[in-house]
Amino acid sequence: MPYTTDFHSGGIGARIEELRKVRGYSLRQLGQRAHVSHGMLGMIEKGDRNASEAVVGAVARALGMGVSALRGQPYREQLQQDQIDQMLEPMGGALDNWDVLPDEDAPPPRSVAELQQATMDTRAMRERAELGQLASVLPGLLEELAHAVHLHDRPGRDRELLHWCQAEAARGVWRVAYRIGEMHLARLALSRMSSAAAGSGDPRQVAIERWMRAQTSFEGGRPGLDVGLRLLHQALRDLDDDGDVHTQAVRGSLYLKGSILASRQGDADGSNTWLAEAKRLAERTGETSSYELTFGPTNVAQHGVAAAADRDDHGKALELADEVHLPEGYPPGRAGHFYIDLARAQVWTAQHDAAFHSLLKAKAAAPQQTRHHPQVHETAAALRRARARVPDPLRDFSLWCGV
Repeated sequence: MPYTTDFHSGGIGARIEELRKVRGYSLRQLGQRAHVSHGMLGMIEKGDRNASEAVVGAVARALGMGVSALRGQPYREQLQQDQIDQMLEPMGGALDNWDVLPDEDAPPPRSVAELQQATMDTRAMRERAELGQLASVLPGLLEELAHAVHLHDRPGRDRELLHWCQAEAARGVWRVAYRIGEMHLARLALSRMSSAAAGSGDPRQVAIERWMRAQTSFEGGRPGLDVGLRLLHQALRDLDDDGDVHTQAVRGSLYLKGSILASRQGDADGSNTWLAEAKRLAERTGETSSYELTFGPTNVAQHGVAAAADRDDHGKALELADEVHLPEGYPPGRAGHFYIDLARAQVWTAQHDAAFHSLLKAKAAAPQQTRHHPQVHETAAALRRARARVPDPLRDFSLWCGV
């Protein structure tokens, strides 16, 4: 148990209690609907027990909402402070107008090569988890790409490249939207990416879109996870291992996602099977940065930590974390994720100082990603409850991320 005081500072337990009462359910009634022990739910509501990802998904479904809504996302005040809120409508509008002919007075788009470079620049922003900067450039890029696609209306390599760029730009919108919990926008971005990937001539892009849809399936609880796993099997079946390192990196990332989905179902054996396949591929590829997936031995090890923590096996997560050594120049977004998962395991094994130190490392690596990550909010809330008096550094961090 990570804390013993009655001090209450929110978190998923408080949200469950509030929404349960709004729905008019007793603890026993919600437990029956979610197939979760009402005693466990009571402990989660009081903050005396961690809510595993499987439990969060089950409760969200029982309450008739998505997981992000149960967690309280999006965090509006933080969106305003990061000035991301003002870019949501432009991004959505650019996706809505995906196939609308450009205005006759619109300036001509840049060359295909220049648009490809601009698209690669957004990929670098994704790697650095610069959500605000990414959101600010994507609407204009999407509109320019749509214009260019209309001009390149004959089949050929240029048109395929433009569709490839559209798929990457839509992926950028998905990244922003998913990270902040704007799930309607995330799903719209996926639908646009799906059509662009199909015209890109790149089967890896098609597989990556399915990888992202599988990630989004977390939102739907257990039924969504089942669909996500079927998507991953379909993507692996359709993307043959041709021996190319980029293909193997994409396939390896699909296996990693399968490990997380199985873990969130509570299926430790299934999770380990997916992870073992990813490890086998990582031994062949080494560290890669293909399609901004950062697949390799380090990422496989990171996913082992995350999968164990998702199953509430925090001791195992810490054991695996000891084997993770981030290489020099490792993408900040991936580094930030590792420290977030590490902090979660540390706080639920009563290593409070270490957990806060890990949160600070996550903030240093990828501040905006950290600020909007629901697990950071959960960990910070647990750290606050662990103390009769909240230290100033923790209070400042909590205010920064909105706990």
